[in-house]
Amino acid sequence: MPRLTPERREAKRAEIVAAARRCFSRDGFHQTSMPDIAAEAGVSAGAPYRYFASKEEIILTIAGDAFRMIFEPVQRLAAVTDEASIADLATASLTALSVETATDAAGLPVPVEELLRCAVQTWSEMLRNDAVLARATEGFDAVCHSIAGALRRSQSAGAIPATVEPEHGARVVMGLLHGFLLQRVAFGLTDAEGFTDDIRTLLTANRHGSHGEPMS
Repeated sequence: MPRLTPERREAKRAEIVAAARRCFSRDGFHQTSMPDIAAEAGVSAGAPYRYFASKEEIILTIAGDAFRMIFEPVQRLAAVTDEASIADLATASLTALSVETATDAAGLPVPVEELLRCAVQTWSEMLRNDAVLARATEGFDAVCHSIAGALRRSQSAGAIPATVEPEHGARVVMGLLHGFLLQRVAFGLTDAEGFTDDIRTLLTANRHGSHGEPMS
């Protein structure tokens, strides 16, 4: 049998990941076996093991795609702005959660709904799988660090109060994003635009009167 070219190998990996993502989204991590993934991909039962050491490795790959889609927009904003508010940072990723198709690490189109369903399952997997927890913690800490840095620069520019603790502000941003993600997947609440407007209104309410006039 001729050796696979690097390009063909990556294409086969992507096919297996796509098949696993469909299975996980539909049936869950633990109700899906490697033979299930192989059948979904239309390959032999042992074929996935030529590309992945285990189902856990596939889960980590898909989780990485999901959380990259969710958090890269806020990290991009945090890297370039010096006057971002908590509302700016919290809403930066909501557009990414409202589209139908995203792009995975291989540059291929991915149904957002599948990615988000897998992302929510990853949270429960963190409670039982140390490798998943370690990867998620690393990513969480990196995003929080970038948000906190942006908030410190905003404080220096006078855009947010000096009393805000940047690390706590970063956790507020993450909490809002996690909350919207869960509401979208679990309850079908997909109004990202309305959620964005409400975040901005509520996070600035303490600075305005009931009719939108600045409080004296």
